[in-house]
Amino acid sequence: MSKLASTSARPSGIEFDSDCLQLHLQRALPGLDGPMRLARIGGGQSNPTFFVDFDNRALVLRKQPPGELLPSAHAVDREYRVLRALAGTDVPVPRTVLYCDDRAVVGTPFYVMEKLEGRVMPNYALPGVAPAERRAYYFAMAETLARLHAVDPAAVGLGDYGSPGNFFRRQIARWIRQWEASRTREDANIDRLIAWLPANIPPSDQTTIAHGDFRFGNLMFHPTEPRVIAVLDWELSTQGHPLADVAYNCMAWHTGADEFEGMQGIDLAAEGIPTQAEYVAHYQQAGGCAEPVTNFHLAFSLFRFAVILEGIAARANSGSAAAKDAVKVGAQGAGFARRAAALIA
Repeated sequence: MSKLASTSARPSGIEFDSDCLQLHLQRALPGLDGPMRLARIGGGQSNPTFFVDFDNRALVLRKQPPGELLPSAHAVDREYRVLRALAGTDVPVPRTVLYCDDRAVVGTPFYVMEKLEGRVMPNYALPGVAPAERRAYYFAMAETLARLHAVDPAAVGLGDYGSPGNFFRRQIARWIRQWEASRTREDANIDRLIAWLPANIPPSDQTTIAHGDFRFGNLMFHPTEPRVIAVLDWELSTQGHPLADVAYNCMAWHTGADEFEGMQGIDLAAEGIPTQAEYVAHYQQAGGCAEPVTNFHLAFSLFRFAVILEGIAARANSGSAAAKDAVKVGAQGAGFARRAAALIA
């Protein structure tokens, strides 16, 4: 085992003892060489994520944030479980290395996975991709989502990964509870959605593995090709209705550039970006759910995201937010609620 090197000067953005983490990893993963190099990966609003590099191995660590958490939120143990379950499927996921629930190591539970080399493109406009190539990236995203929804949960040991059936009814109730637990303001649009959504649930009750946060920002592409090499950030995954993922994935067609990189106002044809209808059709042709995406599904997704943003605002108020821009990000929840309410007008 390599000798533990001192890292007494805590790196920026690290709220735990990195010496303790290095010692734990060297004991759990024999053969690590050299001192550990730790760097916070910016941009995330939920579970803090870090690059953990040794001379002979590159890893990524995801942990629960510190402080008081909402019930069922930041479940890194569920992330670890679903990643391990999907490792043998054609859904691309990073290879997991270890899970640790000993809070003495970094203060909260965490897991470690292998680091992959690729590109993450959080902006739906794909500014770094030539217009002639953008449709290929969109369709690769659609095909990856269809492959996920084709996985039989029971066949990969996820038969109890959430309750099958009544997904939207249970989810609406859950996000109403989350709103009540984290609300920092009054919002008439949220009140309207809370009244409308439970009364307008479609009859379909399909059940698949649902990612819960499926978007460009949580996909890693090959360094040069329009090919997804990893689906990231499984914190919100569960057994659920596939159209919840599809509608969430389509929110960018209904929001502006200042609302999490939305595409309203963009000339889609000129920019080489498919319409929502073209995108959903490609997902369906790739084997995804054949049912139509309705205003209910889109309104639910926008409502849910508004509540997630409210949770970020609440964590910012309490000082436990995972990112420095949490106040600004959390304040965007009102816009998503307004978009959702407009869909049900």
